[in-house]
Amino acid sequence: MARRRHTHSETHRSTRAGWLRAAVLGSNDAIVSTASLMVGVAASNASRTATLVAGVAGLVAGSMSMAVGEFVSVSSQRDAELADIAREEQELASSPELELQELAGIYVKRGLDAKLALQVARQLSAHDEIGAHLQDELGISRDALAAPFHAAWISATSFAFFAMIPITALLLASEALRVVMVVAASLVSLAALGAFGAQLGGAPLVRASVRVTVGGILAMAITAAIGKLLGVSVG
Repeated sequence: MARRRHTHSETHRSTRAGWLRAAVLGSNDAIVSTASLMVGVAASNASRTATLVAGVAGLVAGSMSMAVGEFVSVSSQRDAELADIAREEQELASSPELELQELAGIYVKRGLDAKLALQVARQLSAHDEIGAHLQDELGISRDALAAPFHAAWISATSFAFFAMIPITALLLASEALRVVMVVAASLVSLAALGAFGAQLGGAPLVRASVRVTVGGILAMAITAAIGKLLGVSVG
């Protein structure tokens, strides 16, 4: 009777690091900055229309800022990775034996004896010389280089989408409850996002949720206080 072969598959959360960072950063920043801006404007005794305009302006400006910021940051990272790849290719072309010994030395440090380490280095180099050096010497994978455009559009899209939460809350709330609704909707969303991000990343849910919620409370409270002071002094 033939035995069934079971395929062992694993899901590693670290592979999500790039897009997860961009998405979580964009969504959390969207809620905190947009809600804080709207609460600050409302606290200055501004009208619902002025508060709405402030929220929409914050959405557009924030989305563009996140996109540009992520693009510039990740582009710098990619440039550094490509420079390391070019340098490694040059070293392999000029000193292949020295590079082979260097690779073998890495495996010795990981626990292999010198003879086996050299054998492993030779076999891996024969299969993919530059790939072996990039992976084990520099920690770079050519299949997972930093992606500036990917990070930019994820950040911009997540910011725009989640910035709509406080804006929608304002539109649905009565005049008397507009600030309360904006704050409540924003804090609930922040708590849920914190827990969701922790779930994706394998971190403790409660701690992550509390962290982003407290940060949002502080941001909105400080902005509201400044808006109130400016409203009194200017008005």
